Amino acid sequence: MSNLDRRPAARDLGGLQQTSAGPVLDLLPAKEVLLGESTHVRRLLPTLGRRMVGAWAFVDHYGPDDITSSPGMQVAPHPHTGLQTVSWLLDGEVHHRDSLGSDVTFRPGELALMTAGHGIAHSEQSPASHPRFLHGAQLWVALPDADRDVAPHFEHHDALPGFSSGGLRTTVLLGSFAGATSPGRAYTPLVGADLDLSSGADVEVPLEPDFEYAVLASSGSATVEDVPLERGAMLYLGTGRRSLRLRAADASRLLLLGGEPFEERLVMWWNFVGRSGEEIADYAERWNAEDERFGAVVGYDGARLEAPPLPPVPLMARGRVR
Repeated sequence: MSNLDRRPAARDLGGLQQTSAGPVLDLLPAKEVLLGESTHVRRLLPTLGRRMVGAWAFVDHYGPDDITSSPGMQVAPHPHTGLQTVSWLLDGEVHHRDSLGSDVTFRPGELALMTAGHGIAHSEQSPASHPRFLHGAQLWVALPDADRDVAPHFEHHDALPGFSSGGLRTTVLLGSFAGATSPGRAYTPLVGADLDLSSGADVEVPLEPDFEYAVLASSGSATVEDVPLERGAMLYLGTGRRSLRLRAADASRLLLLGGEPFEERLVMWWNFVGRSGEEIADYAERWNAEDERFGAVVGYDGARLEAPPLPPVPLMARGRVR
């Protein structure tokens, strides 16, 4: 998924200054953003005061939207570098094409994981004949320096591990959680898990004390520790927790994101993650020049997205300072 802002701000990510030294309960504000022609999303990372959670650097939550009389998601070909995109659906279908030749339609409960690495281009569309509702999350994971130039690749997993216990059904999207490990390739210690709570659930889930965590209420509402969390809101939990109590009066879905705090400092602008402003400018110039670095998306009917103008001030990596 693309950041379609035509005046995107440069984001200084990474470093340990912004990582909580212990447990906290911070509600993160969401920003409403138009994605493509008709899809509105709630952007939760990066946001004011919080740029990353582990290696998770970008979180959009959208829907549930009734797209019966609309084209649904329509995101033209665009590039990425230095990151992984993690696509997770609760309702609907999305057709993914990329410059490697991948041509996949994924559905709820399936993982679409694209590792951009050195560079890739892709498009995302609701099929012409699509389900009534579209609902899901799009996430980016920053790649560490040792792997940020890895050859791009795409993974589609239609079966994911998890467990069920006492009103909770868990699916592990990426990384490991409570002994279950996703087949998707992760490059840093992290976790992404869908937590499906039944009506009246009151459960406690295990956490890694060295990880920092956040929880997104993707459907319904729940109480996380003592904090009510409504649909579309995200709660940052800090570090140092060994468990987390979750309660739901009605059926709800939560998305748990966590990982070791990301120490490296990054620059994120538009759809690129790099280590300097010069790198970012080079990526944008190459994409607009149709350089072979990113390749072409075959089969998409329409024009690709152009990189917007760079900001007038230098792009610099300064770490995660609040």
